[in-house]
Amino acid sequence: MRWIDRLERRFGRYGIPNLMNAILIGQFLVWFLILFVNKDLLVLLPLYRDGLAHGQIWRVVSFLFLPPLTTSILQLLLTLYFRWWVGNALERAWGDFRFLVYLVIGVIGAVLSCLISGAGSASGIFLSLFFAYAWMWPDQQVLLFFVIPIRMKWMGYAAAAVWVLEFLQGGLSAKVSLLFGIAGFLVFFGPEMFHFIRQEIVSYRRRRDWEKRTGRK
Repeated sequence: MRWIDRLERRFGRYGIPNLMNAILIGQFLVWFLILFVNKDLLVLLPLYRDGLAHGQIWRVVSFLFLPPLTTSILQLLLTLYFRWWVGNALERAWGDFRFLVYLVIGVIGAVLSCLISGAGSASGIFLSLFFAYAWMWPDQQVLLFFVIPIRMKWMGYAAAAVWVLEFLQGGLSAKVSLLFGIAGFLVFFGPEMFHFIRQEIVSYRRRRDWEKRTGRK
Protein backbone atom coordinates (compact mmCIF):
# COMPACT_ATOMS: atom_id res chain seq x y z
CA MET A 1 0.00 0.00 0.00
CA ARG A 2 2.06 2.86 -1.32
CA TRP A 3 -0.30 5.53 -0.05
CA ILE A 4 0.15 4.52 3.58
CA ASP A 5 3.90 4.19 3.09
CA ARG A 6 3.96 7.84 2.03
CA LEU A 7 1.77 8.83 4.95
CA GLU A 8 3.95 6.97 7.40
CA ARG A 9 7.15 8.58 6.11
CA ARG A 10 5.59 12.01 6.54
CA PHE A 11 3.40 11.64 9.63
CA GLY A 12 4.65 8.45 11.29
CA ARG A 13 5.75 10.34 14.39
CA TYR A 14 2.09 10.95 15.24
CA GLY A 15 1.39 7.28 15.91
CA ILE A 16 -0.11 6.62 19.35
CA PRO A 17 1.59 3.81 21.30
CA ASN A 18 -0.68 1.30 23.07
CA LEU A 19 -3.77 2.87 21.53
CA MET A 20 -5.82 -0.31 21.77
CA ASN A 21 -4.97 -0.71 25.45
CA ALA A 22 -6.05 2.88 26.14
CA ILE A 23 -9.40 2.30 24.40
CA LEU A 24 -10.06 -0.92 26.31
CA ILE A 25 -9.13 0.59 29.66
CA GLY A 26 -11.51 3.43 28.83
CA GLN A 27 -14.26 0.94 28.00
CA PHE A 28 -13.81 -0.82 31.33
CA LEU A 29 -13.89 2.47 33.25
CA VAL A 30 -16.98 3.65 31.37
CA TRP A 31 -18.71 0.32 32.05
CA PHE A 32 -17.98 0.71 35.77
CA LEU A 33 -19.18 4.33 35.82
CA ILE A 34 -22.39 3.56 33.93
CA LEU A 35 -23.23 0.59 36.11
CA PHE A 36 -22.31 1.99 39.51
CA VAL A 37 -21.98 5.79 39.33
CA ASN A 38 -23.93 7.63 36.62
CA LYS A 39 -26.11 6.00 33.97
CA ASP A 40 -26.33 9.29 32.07
CA LEU A 41 -22.99 8.51 30.44
CA LEU A 42 -24.87 6.04 28.29
CA VAL A 43 -26.63 9.04 26.72
CA LEU A 44 -23.61 11.34 26.46
CA LEU A 45 -21.17 9.02 24.67
CA PRO A 46 -22.89 7.42 21.61
CA LEU A 47 -22.47 8.83 18.12
CA TYR A 48 -25.75 10.52 17.14
CA ARG A 49 -26.40 12.97 14.33
CA ASP A 50 -28.61 15.14 16.57
CA GLY A 51 -25.79 15.37 19.11
CA LEU A 52 -23.28 16.46 16.49
CA ALA A 53 -25.77 19.01 15.17
CA HIS A 54 -25.88 20.54 18.66
CA GLY A 55 -22.09 20.89 18.81
CA GLN A 56 -21.35 17.73 20.83
CA ILE A 57 -18.18 17.04 18.88
CA TRP A 58 -16.73 14.76 21.56
CA ARG A 59 -19.08 12.03 20.31
CA VAL A 60 -16.76 11.55 17.30
CA VAL A 61 -14.29 9.94 19.73
CA SER A 62 -16.32 9.04 22.82
CA PHE A 63 -18.36 6.35 21.05
CA LEU A 64 -15.20 4.23 20.84
CA PHE A 65 -15.21 3.99 24.63
CA LEU A 66 -18.72 2.59 24.89
CA PRO A 67 -18.32 -0.87 26.47
CA PRO A 68 -20.35 -3.99 25.66
CA LEU A 69 -23.80 -3.44 27.14
CA THR A 70 -23.82 -6.24 29.69
CA THR A 71 -24.13 -6.49 33.46
CA SER A 72 -21.96 -9.63 33.49
CA ILE A 73 -18.38 -8.88 34.48
CA LEU A 74 -17.30 -12.22 32.97
CA GLN A 75 -18.82 -11.42 29.58
CA LEU A 76 -17.28 -7.96 29.67
CA LEU A 77 -13.80 -9.27 30.50
CA LEU A 78 -13.99 -11.95 27.80
CA THR A 79 -14.98 -9.38 25.19
CA LEU A 80 -12.27 -6.95 26.27
CA TYR A 81 -9.69 -9.75 26.37
CA PHE A 82 -10.54 -10.83 22.82
CA ARG A 83 -10.34 -7.24 21.57
CA TRP A 84 -7.03 -6.78 23.41
CA TRP A 85 -5.58 -9.93 21.86
CA VAL A 86 -6.63 -9.04 18.31
CA GLY A 87 -5.88 -5.31 18.54
CA ASN A 88 -2.44 -5.66 20.09
CA ALA A 89 -1.41 -8.32 17.56
CA LEU A 90 -2.31 -5.95 14.72
CA GLU A 91 -0.63 -3.02 16.45
CA ARG A 92 2.61 -5.01 16.80
CA ALA A 93 2.45 -6.17 13.16
CA TRP A 94 1.65 -2.78 11.65
CA GLY A 95 3.20 -0.36 14.07
CA ASP A 96 1.53 2.49 15.96
CA PHE A 97 0.92 4.75 12.98
CA ARG A 98 -0.70 2.22 10.65
CA PHE A 99 -2.91 0.94 13.44
CA LEU A 100 -4.00 4.51 14.13
CA VAL A 101 -4.80 5.05 10.45
CA TYR A 102 -6.88 1.86 10.41
CA LEU A 103 -8.94 3.06 13.37
CA VAL A 104 -9.28 6.59 11.97
CA ILE A 105 -10.67 5.18 8.72
CA GLY A 106 -13.18 3.21 10.78
CA VAL A 107 -14.12 6.34 12.74
CA ILE A 108 -14.64 8.26 9.50
CA GLY A 109 -16.87 5.43 8.32
CA ALA A 110 -18.86 5.58 11.57
CA VAL A 111 -19.28 9.35 11.27
CA LEU A 112 -20.50 9.00 7.67
CA SER A 113 -22.92 6.32 8.87
CA CYS A 114 -24.10 8.71 11.57
CA LEU A 115 -24.68 11.54 9.09
CA ILE A 116 -26.57 9.27 6.69
CA SER A 117 -28.68 7.20 9.07
CA GLY A 118 -28.69 9.23 12.28
CA ALA A 119 -26.39 7.01 14.37
CA GLY A 120 -22.97 5.42 14.20
CA SER A 121 -21.53 2.47 16.07
CA ALA A 122 -18.08 1.16 16.98
CA SER A 123 -19.14 -2.48 16.66
CA GLY A 124 -18.21 -2.55 12.97
CA ILE A 125 -14.78 -1.13 13.75
CA PHE A 126 -13.99 -3.84 16.29
CA LEU A 127 -15.38 -6.48 13.94
CA SER A 128 -13.13 -5.16 11.19
CA LEU A 129 -10.12 -5.68 13.48
CA PHE A 130 -11.12 -9.33 13.78
CA PHE A 131 -11.50 -9.58 10.00
CA ALA A 132 -8.02 -8.11 9.56
CA TYR A 133 -6.54 -10.61 12.01
CA ALA A 134 -8.27 -13.57 10.33
CA TRP A 135 -7.13 -12.36 6.91
CA MET A 136 -3.50 -11.91 7.94
CA TRP A 137 -3.16 -15.12 9.97
CA PRO A 138 -5.81 -17.49 8.58
CA ASP A 139 -4.04 -20.70 9.61
CA GLN A 140 -3.35 -19.73 13.20
CA GLN A 141 -5.10 -22.08 15.56
CA VAL A 142 -6.94 -20.75 18.59
CA LEU A 143 -9.05 -22.35 21.29
CA LEU A 144 -12.71 -21.49 20.89
CA PHE A 145 -14.24 -21.11 24.35
CA PHE A 146 -10.70 -21.97 25.57
CA VAL A 147 -11.42 -25.62 24.66
CA ILE A 148 -12.14 -26.26 20.95
CA PRO A 149 -9.16 -25.85 18.56
CA ILE A 150 -10.13 -23.97 15.39
CA ARG A 151 -8.28 -22.07 12.68
CA MET A 152 -8.79 -18.34 12.45
CA LYS A 153 -10.03 -18.51 8.86
CA TRP A 154 -13.06 -20.54 9.94
CA MET A 155 -13.82 -18.05 12.69
CA GLY A 156 -13.45 -15.33 10.08
CA TYR A 157 -15.94 -17.07 7.78
CA ALA A 158 -18.38 -17.45 10.68
CA ALA A 159 -18.03 -13.76 11.60
CA ALA A 160 -18.53 -12.78 7.95
CA ALA A 161 -21.70 -14.91 7.80
CA VAL A 162 -23.03 -13.17 10.93
CA TRP A 163 -22.17 -9.80 9.39
CA VAL A 164 -24.07 -10.66 6.20
CA LEU A 165 -27.06 -11.96 8.17
CA GLU A 166 -27.23 -8.84 10.33
CA PHE A 167 -26.85 -6.67 7.22
CA LEU A 168 -29.73 -8.41 5.46
CA GLN A 169 -32.03 -8.39 8.49
CA GLY A 170 -31.19 -4.93 9.85
CA GLY A 171 -32.84 -1.63 9.10
CA LEU A 172 -31.26 1.27 7.25
CA SER A 173 -29.26 2.43 10.27
CA ALA A 174 -27.89 -1.06 10.91
CA LYS A 175 -27.02 -1.62 7.23
CA VAL A 176 -25.18 1.68 6.87
CA SER A 177 -23.38 1.22 10.20
CA LEU A 178 -22.25 -2.30 9.32
CA LEU A 179 -21.08 -1.28 5.86
CA PHE A 180 -19.17 1.82 6.87
CA GLY A 181 -17.90 0.18 10.07
CA ILE A 182 -15.59 -2.12 8.13
CA ALA A 183 -14.18 0.75 6.06
CA GLY A 184 -10.71 0.20 7.51
CA PHE A 185 -10.67 -3.44 6.41
CA LEU A 186 -11.90 -2.58 2.92
CA VAL A 187 -9.30 0.16 2.48
CA PHE A 188 -6.42 -1.96 3.80
CA PHE A 189 -7.36 -5.33 2.29
CA GLY A 190 -9.99 -4.61 -0.37
CA PRO A 191 -7.65 -4.82 -3.41
CA GLU A 192 -5.94 -7.91 -2.03
CA MET A 193 -9.28 -9.55 -1.27
CA PHE A 194 -10.60 -8.71 -4.75
CA HIS A 195 -7.50 -10.26 -6.33
CA PHE A 196 -7.90 -13.38 -4.16
CA ILE A 197 -11.57 -13.81 -5.09
CA ARG A 198 -10.78 -13.31 -8.78
CA GLN A 199 -8.04 -15.94 -8.62
CA GLU A 200 -10.38 -18.36 -6.86
CA ILE A 201 -13.01 -17.87 -9.58
CA VAL A 202 -10.43 -18.42 -12.32
CA SER A 203 -9.16 -21.57 -10.59
CA TYR A 204 -12.71 -22.89 -10.19
CA ARG A 205 -13.48 -22.33 -13.88
CA ARG A 206 -10.28 -24.03 -14.96
CA ARG A 207 -10.98 -26.99 -12.71
CA ARG A 208 -14.56 -27.24 -13.99
CA ASP A 209 -13.41 -27.11 -17.63
CA TRP A 210 -10.80 -29.78 -16.96
CA GLU A 211 -13.39 -32.04 -15.34
CA LYS A 212 -15.69 -31.60 -18.36
CA ARG A 213 -12.92 -32.46 -20.80
CA THR A 214 -11.68 -35.48 -18.89
CA GLY A 215 -15.00 -36.66 -17.47
CA ARG A 216 -13.50 -36.68 -13.96
CA LYS A 217 -14.80 -35.16 -10.78
